[in-house]
Amino acid sequence: MSQDKEKKMAADAALEFIRSGDVVGVGTGSTANLFIDGLARIKGRIDGAVSSSDASAARLQSHGIEVLELNNVGSLRIYVDGADETTRHRHLIKGGGGALTREKIVAEVSETFVCIADSSKLVERLGTFPLPVEVIPMARSMVARELAQMGGEPVWRSGFLTDNRNVILDVHGLDILDPVDMESRINQIPGVVTVGLFARRGADLLLLGGDRGVEEL
Repeated sequence: MSQDKEKKMAADAALEFIRSGDVVGVGTGSTANLFIDGLARIKGRIDGAVSSSDASAARLQSHGIEVLELNNVGSLRIYVDGADETTRHRHLIKGGGGALTREKIVAEVSETFVCIADSSKLVERLGTFPLPVEVIPMARSMVARELAQMGGEPVWRSGFLTDNRNVILDVHGLDILDPVDMESRINQIPGVVTVGLFARRGADLLLLGGDRGVEEL
């Protein structure tokens, strides 16, 4: 089965967890886009959405779904988003699309974080996918040196700015044995806005599309 079909299966499965009257937290990326398209089919049941990126907000609005400011909502019952990598412990690498900071904020205020992914995203250990780190521009070189001392090979995502007008360093070659500890260590580097490790607050439910349907972890 193709990755696209697996993604759609997972995205459609997440719709079953949406309740009438929800304000839905929505992530960013190709799988999240499929979820947004599915959400449009039941938009009459929900009270709106909180988006983790400008791109997702535009897609939601194109479907006639009201996008609300998180500051005006407070907390969310459910947040649905994809991942670049996930373990069976539901620790994630996110940020391939550059929305990691806002994704982490929306995840933090959500009661339930549902991660939707195709089977290729499931790994035994995180780190094959380069780990995105959002950095204040003036700190880019300094943070890169710190990440290199941790054993990584940081590569500046040249020409790319996040919705927050910051830069991304994609860190290759990290051996992420303890995702929670690694998340804390990188977040403590001055100039780092956030790291794309979602381990301290990982997914509560992983919906994994595959040849046998959707597996719930």
